[in-house]
Amino acid sequence: MKAVQARVSGRVQGVSFRWYTEEQARRLGVTGWVRNEPDGSVLVHAEGDDEAVDALVAWCRTGPSLARVTDVAVRAAAPSGARGFETRY
Repeated sequence: MKAVQARVSGRVQGVSFRWYTEEQARRLGVTGWVRNEPDGSVLVHAEGDDEAVDALVAWCRTGPSLARVTDVAVRAAAPSGARGFETRY
C-alpha cells in the first residue's frame, strides 16, 4: 500500500482536470481525492498498490488534453483509509 500527495501546477483548473483524475483513479483502482487549490494548482491524494499510484501520478504529469502541466511535486502521505475516489470542493 502506497499513499502520496501530488501538487499539479500549470493550466490545470478550468480544464476538467479533477473529473479526469477521478476517472483515471477509478480505472486504476486508486482511492483518495482531488481538489483545486487557491494558488491555481490541483492537489491529489492517492492511495493503493504501488504500481497503480505510480500510474496515476504519471498520468497527472500530462493530464487531460486541455491541461498544460508544468510541474508535479510528489510527497509521501499517511494513508487515510479512503474507500473510493472523490472530488473535494
